[in-house]
Amino acid sequence: MQRNSFYNRDIVSIKDIDKQDLERVFSYTDKLRNFTPNEKTELGRGRVLGSVFYEPSTRTRMSFEAAMASLGGSSLGISDPKSSSIEKGESLADTIRIMDLYSDIVVLRHPLDGSSRFACELSRNPVINGGSGSEEHPTQAMLDLYTIIKEKRRIDGLNIGMIGDLKYGRTVYSLLYGLSYYDVKIHLISPVSLKIRMESLYEVKNKLRIQEHTTLEDILPKLDIIYVTRIQRERFPDLQEYENVKGSYVIDIEVLKKAKSDVSIMHPMPRMDEISQSVDNTTNAIYFKQAAYGKDLRAALLALILNENIS
Repeated sequence: MQRNSFYNRDIVSIKDIDKQDLERVFSYTDKLRNFTPNEKTELGRGRVLGSVFYEPSTRTRMSFEAAMASLGGSSLGISDPKSSSIEKGESLADTIRIMDLYSDIVVLRHPLDGSSRFACELSRNPVINGGSGSEEHPTQAMLDLYTIIKEKRRIDGLNIGMIGDLKYGRTVYSLLYGLSYYDVKIHLISPVSLKIRMESLYEVKNKLRIQEHTTLEDILPKLDIIYVTRIQRERFPDLQEYENVKGSYVIDIEVLKKAKSDVSIMHPMPRMDEISQSVDNTTNAIYFKQAAYGKDLRAALLALILNENIS
């Protein structure tokens, strides 16, 4: 049996995960999806997932909890800082130390860059980064790559457009690092003020074929995937800057008519008005499938971290 390199491992950055690691997670996700419920529940029985979310979350928090439940484990945690001692001024360090005492694995979302790396230094049990500031969201990148593989049957050779808030969108940076292992063309579409922070890609920018655009129309017919992100009001230091760029791009039926017939629309969610609900029932919309794959992949990742003798 191949050694399980994920056993008892922190998941902080996609930069720490190589292509072989990714393929191991994808392979085990496929395997786990075919397990019977009884087989699954042996993988996390008696284990506890602790979640510490300083920022709002629907899919990340709930998919981790649903994933843990599918493995036979349980979850506890903080979904609203105002309902915990954080509201009283408790430090991140003390919150992590306490959660570490009560759980076997910790998922952290925090507005500060470097928060998950800091938590790893304090926790005896593995820590998973559920989103740290504007820097990374590694499990989102994993599930995005897995979604592309399942829906497109490949990653190599695709033209992938990323559109919207590329400056503050942490999912974009993690996904670009993950895509650096594949032969793809990347098209970055954003307002000038929300262009990608190239300095944050210094380790992989020479591995990626990237073109930048401010409009979608010219590049639209070439794209196999459009990865849409919302303009994140909460990240803007200046509200007027947000008002100037909100609603810059909207994917609707009229846009789809100008795209490839089989273009796939992805979104890490939540969406605001950047994808019209008229797109939801088209075959192009795979963002709800993306969310479903998220539960499957996170269940596989939890199983790999918690169990030494699987691969």
